[in-house]
Amino acid sequence: MIDAHHHLWDLTAVRYPWLMAKGVERFFGDPSPIQRNYLLDEFRRDAAAQGVSASVHIQVGADDGLAEAKWVQSVADATPDWPIAQVVFCDLTGADLNAQLDAFQALSTVKGVRQIVGRAPGEDAVTGTNDLLDNPRFLEGLREAGHRGLSFDLQLIPELMAKTARVLEQAPDTKVALCHAGSPNDRSTAGLADWATKLSDLSALPQVTCKLSGLGMFQHDWAVDDFRPIIETCLEQFGPDRCMFGSNFPVDSLYSDYATLVKAHRAIVPHEMHKAVFHDTAAAFYGL
Repeated sequence: MIDAHHHLWDLTAVRYPWLMAKGVERFFGDPSPIQRNYLLDEFRRDAAAQGVSASVHIQVGADDGLAEAKWVQSVADATPDWPIAQVVFCDLTGADLNAQLDAFQALSTVKGVRQIVGRAPGEDAVTGTNDLLDNPRFLEGLREAGHRGLSFDLQLIPELMAKTARVLEQAPDTKVALCHAGSPNDRSTAGLADWATKLSDLSALPQVTCKLSGLGMFQHDWAVDDFRPIIETCLEQFGPDRCMFGSNFPVDSLYSDYATLVKAHRAIVPHEMHKAVFHDTAAAFYGL
């Protein structure tokens, strides 16, 4: 198995403002239990017990994206028996984009970039990340990333899917990984139906792959059947060759242990799709 979406952090090595801000509620809840070091040994112990043997590290709000990337590279170099790919933070609108990408691509583990388009309505109103979609430099950056063979991890909310699809259509050579199934935050029947309709704008684009990850962030007291309509919709729209499992640990550790999370996904994904969803899609997408 490959875990296609997780985080690590060492608060003594890299500065993460959100992990150091005490008493601040986030869109996924109270982060205080994970405002501590979360290192590969802890992640690996839980993941390996479920059959995971390689993983994809996703940037997670460091003050300095390059410092975070270099630290992750050092972790990978120190543990050659655990293959790691990483997706780094890069400002695709930056005037120094090519210099940023040159620096990142000097690191052998870097396979993609992420710049969050949308987290949740409340936070986005403050951060203004939605404005990326109206910035022509963002599209230029997406194209440049693809030209260099880098993928783009897309995190957004359903309300932004149609607009984002129109941007991605103009960068067809850039592989895109949709984080957290597009953040279906409204878990009512009507909310999920609306999400599924909006999701079709992205699933229609052949360069977009979907991560079955982060599903606990918007429903903390989840049971297996709460995930079922989401995972089944993703598999129906994208197919198993464009779906991959990610734990989103340690964020999703706020709501379950690793084993419970994996078993829930295994119970929903049809057995004949397991090889693709839990290994082959991620291996091909991230070059693991």
